Amino acid sequence: QVQLVESGGGLVQAGGSLRLSCAASRSIYSFGAMGWYRQTPGNERELVAGITANGRTRYADSVKERFTISRDSGSLYLQMDSLNPDDTAVYYCSVQEGSVAFWGPGTRVIVSS
Repeated sequence: QVQLVESGGGLVQAGGSLRLSCAASRSIYSFGAMGWYRQTPGNERELVAGITANGRTRYADSVKERFTISRDSGSLYLQMDSLNPDDTAVYYCSVQEGSVAFWGPGTRVIVSS
């Protein structure tokens, strides 16, 4: 089991930046894969950025060159730059241990035009 808590969401103008954090109750490095997802009303949750245990990263095409995923032993981060209204969503962090995925409660990001 692990508890995840996201923070850093809020309201930002288009073109601005936010840094999301996900604090974990145990070392992030103990998990095989970690990621940030987002969801908007009526849509499925989608992967925004992921990072594996060996540090390999991947990004959704819509956020490449704008978002950066990183981690330290206690937290997972998502640096979001050049935000646009299409980035408005609830953002969730997730870690995977074997076949089990754990999720945080989410943090809302609103980007105004």
